[in-house]
Amino acid sequence: MARSNAYIAPAKCPLFDPGGSPVPRFARLLEMSQTLHAKVVIIGSGPAGYTAAIYAARAMLEPVLIQGYQAGGQLTITTDVENYPGFADVIQGPWLMEQMQKQAAHVGTRIVTDHVNNLDTSARPFRLSCDSGDVYLADAVILATGAQARWLGLPFEEKFKGYGVSACATCDGFFYRGKEVMVIGGGNTAVEEALFLTNFASKVTLVHRRDSLRAERILQDRLFKHPKIEVVWDSVVDDVLGSTDPHKVTGAVLRNLKTGAVSERKVDGVFVAIGHSPSTELVQGKVEMKPNGYVKTAPFSTATSVPGLFAAGDVTDDIYRQAVTAAGMGCMAALEAERFLAAHEGLRAAAE
Repeated sequence: MARSNAYIAPAKCPLFDPGGSPVPRFARLLEMSQTLHAKVVIIGSGPAGYTAAIYAARAMLEPVLIQGYQAGGQLTITTDVENYPGFADVIQGPWLMEQMQKQAAHVGTRIVTDHVNNLDTSARPFRLSCDSGDVYLADAVILATGAQARWLGLPFEEKFKGYGVSACATCDGFFYRGKEVMVIGGGNTAVEEALFLTNFASKVTLVHRRDSLRAERILQDRLFKHPKIEVVWDSVVDDVLGSTDPHKVTGAVLRNLKTGAVSERKVDGVFVAIGHSPSTELVQGKVEMKPNGYVKTAPFSTATSVPGLFAAGDVTDDIYRQAVTAAGMGCMAALEAERFLAAHEGLRAAAE
């Protein structure tokens, strides 16, 4: 496709200084947007997206995978990974996602560094508009945009994330065998995480800002009866203490919301368990959703309420939320997309 090779005239562009001299970092070529057609477009680049791409490519569907803002998904901020099958030694999350990307590219996936800002599902082919200005027309779409753990937004989270501060007990609990940990939250997620961590930790402290939990009663009963768990009511975590060389958590600063009293607790790890938010912005109001905001799919399927649109991974999975289950759903989505396209191609041929 032809592209312009002329720079914008300095006098007419605000990206140049008043004297007419071009600002080097803004001096770039003008590029025209493209409209491209693909049999399958995959939105998202976590385990679900890359696995879908691998299977779709091997089915000769020539998939396009649009990575999004966080290429690699949540595993790119996960350090040690010990529960993904096939590796005898502990591996790093970013490395695992790098390998998945390379495998997807190797079998024929076209990987695009861009962000989809709009998905029109009103007619097929679906129309995907990207930040770059490019538009993709897709006969089938696999939505694998994932979910994000909700964080408190406090400085200590960024400082120690992956080094003692986590949002996934299933992923990281194993590393706290015989150690003391803290869980922040009061809903089902927090109670389930606290109970799970008792399999490894010597003590689990649950910190909740209110004087009662929001979790289901049966979970609360299990929590209160467990000898390893202590609940600290009406309190918040103001800070996490530790060292930076090496990165290591050693304690937490608590503040009682009723009395204002501040105290320190010795802990080796802090788990933020205030829930997850599925990345469903592209399909809000366009597909059927679960009551908790996740994309609803047909039983034992990745098919959504829109024919030709499939959802895989944490954007629909509100139960397991694991890399390996996301990968499995990515495989399912690719296989279902292949069958969907084959069936519609057969109908088109019969009509002709």
